[in-house]
Amino acid sequence: MPKFFITGGAGFIGSHFCNHLLTDPNNTVTVYDNFSSGHTWHLSENIENPNLTIINNDVANLPALVAAITDHDIVIHLASNPDIAAAANNPQIDFYQGTLLTNNVVEAMRQANVPKLWYASGSGVYGDLGEIEADEQSPTRPISTYGASKLAGEALIQSYTHMFGLTAAIFRFGNVVGARQTHGVGFDFLRRLKSDPTKLRILGDGNQSKTYVHVTDVVKAVIHGGEHVQNRKYDIFNVSTGDYITVNQIAQAAISTLGLETKPKFTYSGGKRGWSGDVPVVRLSSKKLNAAGWSCSRTSLEAITASLRSMLSEI
Repeated sequence: MPKFFITGGAGFIGSHFCNHLLTDPNNTVTVYDNFSSGHTWHLSENIENPNLTIINNDVANLPALVAAITDHDIVIHLASNPDIAAAANNPQIDFYQGTLLTNNVVEAMRQANVPKLWYASGSGVYGDLGEIEADEQSPTRPISTYGASKLAGEALIQSYTHMFGLTAAIFRFGNVVGARQTHGVGFDFLRRLKSDPTKLRILGDGNQSKTYVHVTDVVKAVIHGGEHVQNRKYDIFNVSTGDYITVNQIAQAAISTLGLETKPKFTYSGGKRGWSGDVPVVRLSSKKLNAAGWSCSRTSLEAITASLRSMLSEI
């Protein structure tokens, strides 16, 4: 019976992992979360499941983490600052809620002899490559503290695989969307338009163009890639739809989701970047993971549309 340990398991992405894994009665899942952005209701469909354990604590608390992580088989490390734009005003957030937490996870795994780690990194590690489609061998030159934090986490993990025998799979996600989001462009647009349907403030010039991956595809990608890496000590996989949409297209999708008959007035701010450290164009290849047998079930527009519909009743 595999024993999974999910840091940040009550958050947006973590709760989807939890619910998916618990569809198999042979799995047990421990959710370890400080509930700063996660919520108990995210786990409601399994709250009575005897195979689910919820621990309310902080990954920054290393002794508590070591005690909780002991006797597990696989760690899915998702705990980090969920609001990428927040670093524009508080750049230290990505160290204390990113790099430091990853250090504690691998150290807790070393002390507790937990063998396998699946780590949520992101496309921000590549930095601003413009129209160049990044694969896993592309240079990593982050322009944000978020991207730097994720890359530092990758380096820590890689060192622990060589020094202490961990097996790790690293996943560099595109923008992840879906039900139970608490941040993100689609979430923000719905919230603003429900408050005032006559206008919509857009960070950047609206032409930012990125890949948006539905969270259900992300869950399947990580599980597939994590199993694929079993015969190696360390590997990296991009997770992308392979196509791209603009912020203006997302705004139009939000208007359609709300059924607004009159188009709101758009106002733009911040130039081509939505905030300091934002990468306006993201091109991400997931051919490596495709070759290993995973494929994305939704395009970026389909992922955004499904996400907006799911979030409409939650906001």
